[in-house]
Amino acid sequence: MTFLTGFGRFLPGEPVGNDELEALFGPLSPRQRRVQEEALAHNGIRSRHYSLDRSGVFRFDNAGMAARAARAVLENAGLPPGDLAFLAAGTSGGDVLAPGFASMVHGRLGLPPLGLASLQSFCASGMMALQAGHHAIAAGGRPNALVVASEFASRFFRAGFFETGRFDLDAEFLRWMLSDGAGAVLLEDRPARRGLSLRLDWVDIVSHAGHHDTCMVGGARPSREAEDGLAAWGTYPTLQQAVDDGAFRLRQDLKLLDAIVPMCTARYFELIDAGRIDPDRIDYALCHISSAAFRGKMLAGLEAAGRPLDPEKLFSNLATCGNTGAASIYIMLEELVRTRPLAPGQRIVLMVPESGRFIAAYAHLTVVGPDGEAGKAPMPVTAAVPPEPAPATGSDAIRRLQQRLAAVWAAFEADLEAVPVVVRLQHGRLTLDDYRQVLFDLRQQVVEGARWIARAASSIGPDLVAVRPLFIGHSGAEQNDFRLLEEDYVALGGSLDDIRRGRKNIGSEALSAWMFQKASEPNPIDLLGAMVIIEGLGERIAGRWGAAIQDQLGLRDDQVRFLRHHAAEDEDHIAKLWSLLEQLDLTEARIDGIVACAKVTARLYRLQLEELGNR
Repeated sequence: MTFLTGFGRFLPGEPVGNDELEALFGPLSPRQRRVQEEALAHNGIRSRHYSLDRSGVFRFDNAGMAARAARAVLENAGLPPGDLAFLAAGTSGGDVLAPGFASMVHGRLGLPPLGLASLQSFCASGMMALQAGHHAIAAGGRPNALVVASEFASRFFRAGFFETGRFDLDAEFLRWMLSDGAGAVLLEDRPARRGLSLRLDWVDIVSHAGHHDTCMVGGARPSREAEDGLAAWGTYPTLQQAVDDGAFRLRQDLKLLDAIVPMCTARYFELIDAGRIDPDRIDYALCHISSAAFRGKMLAGLEAAGRPLDPEKLFSNLATCGNTGAASIYIMLEELVRTRPLAPGQRIVLMVPESGRFIAAYAHLTVVGPDGEAGKAPMPVTAAVPPEPAPATGSDAIRRLQQRLAAVWAAFEADLEAVPVVVRLQHGRLTLDDYRQVLFDLRQQVVEGARWIARAASSIGPDLVAVRPLFIGHSGAEQNDFRLLEEDYVALGGSLDDIRRGRKNIGSEALSAWMFQKASEPNPIDLLGAMVIIEGLGERIAGRWGAAIQDQLGLRDDQVRFLRHHAAEDEDHIAKLWSLLEQLDLTEARIDGIVACAKVTARLYRLQLEELGNR
């Protein structure tokens, strides 16, 4: 077993308030000041720390901050530095390109020979270091491991980095989101001899880079010609050209950022299903929320899935310590241990989403005494087979359905990010022809929406007569939606005759055939799962896509009416749908059928967008 027995942090300098930022990083142009005001309103940070002082001189480098946090941990745990067996260090970037960050920290500490691991990413690199330290003890026979994470963001945010080149919103916005600091923990193969320790039950890190483009990057600039969509600094003819083009600025693609909440939420539900997290028994949830705006989105998503998290259990010091990236989770953990009255048996979940190329990192801790006892049954260390669910009745059943559908939706929304037309939209490369093609192809499927809904209503038997009004009402609401698509198409210069004579693409054919097949079955309650996906597109995505399309292509309101209409109307449809589901007798078989239908519908809807123009 592995136990966290020491905690430490280092925050350089005095706290810097929002009204002091321009004096530190300015002077700012009016445009830069507007971005700053928007970023500060978004992130909810009131103060943070920087290694940079007012004269423009840095007090500490990255390895120096990490070393100070490391010394604080060793002192806190009472471990002589010479007894340390392993060091794992994570950061988004060391002070030098090479050697590795852990080597530089090791040298700064002046320690004897020991095991080593350098982990480089963004926010998740600290959790990667935790996993490396855990493995060094569990599988490598090491008695202890020091885990440290540190960030030195302010070096990128000085005025000199923003004086040359064109205005870059993604870099300007990020400039006001990140700050400096280091955090560390000591892992040992036994609990502390006095006081409390935290047993490390498991660490789980999942990358989604195969389905997402890069969202946050340093050392490169977006490029349509490059294979990964990035022109790396080393590919420029000269170093000065890379500097002049802004390749050394940190930047975050704000258009891609919304995908991070559903990605992390989906993994959370998977861990619940695997029996690794019991949401009802969490005492503290430490989530590295990079911005206060994401807090509400995350809590709302868990609430909608029937697995709400008490906001009082969500521990964060973002407002006072800032967003220190990989170090944030350890800076939070140190404050939690120091300020909260922990007791054996309490359970702590660490959650760290990373936007770099999308990573979800989790860990589970249990508070134990010197004897290693938690006072309660321990959580499973491995992904055991989940227990048989209790009979589905009443609120338990609706909660289980909500949770499973939320997981389907989160996976669907994340998968949409890889669809070519969505990628072009997110990167500002959508063309007018792309948008016309979307309208043309959607019309061929949407025109049949009211028909399959009416077919479903006619297939409802007398034992489920309460469901029929929902289908009938929904059919009436949907019957004219295709006309909005036609009107948008014509307003863009398209021919009404052409769009009305159009054929479905391959994906639309498959989706329509599926919907009619399900609608023709007796009592097609499964279709409620399909409606959750289709209405969810309107409620959660249509407005965002519509605004992005209108902005990129400079369109009038009457050219995006279909998307704007669904953004406004589908929230009410979803509410009525859940109200109906709460009235049904949700047997396990019925829940399975609804979820399966949602999965198939999600995949076929994605196929429809992947096959634009392919008939």
